Amino acid sequence: MAFGSMGDGDDDAPMSDINVTPLVDVMLVLLIVFMITMPVLTHSLTINLPVSSSKTQEEKSDNSKVKVVAVAIDKSGQYAFGAESNKVISLDEIKTKFAEIATDNPEQIVAVSADKDAPYEYIVKVLEAAKEAKLQKFAFNTEMKK
Repeated sequence: MAFGSMGDGDDDAPMSDINVTPLVDVMLVLLIVFMITMPVLTHSLTINLPVSSSKTQEEKSDNSKVKVVAVAIDKSGQYAFGAESNKVISLDEIKTKFAEIATDNPEQIVAVSADKDAPYEYIVKVLEAAKEAKLQKFAFNTEMKK
């Protein structure tokens, strides 16, 4: 760093050296900010998604004492109630059926079969309807791995 010399009689001449102290200060502040924010940005949640296999399907089929209420959802948001039903019903009808089922057996399992292209919103509506009826056990049907 040059501060100028006393011997020069030229006091009005501009100083040709760059003052790097503000640059170093800014860089240290940025370094600290990045060190603090980087762990927040790289934080991720590790999820092990279940894989459907023939073994898990066999275990489910052995437990024949449990009755399951099936709800099917296609990709356009149409609902069908029952395992073999092709009749399309509304969400309000599903809510009334869930209420009837909950009065008979509050431990009833609701199995949701949703098309893989169905928006998550339709699945959530069925789960909310089941929760409103005080049903708390859910299952999601999947295709068996070949």
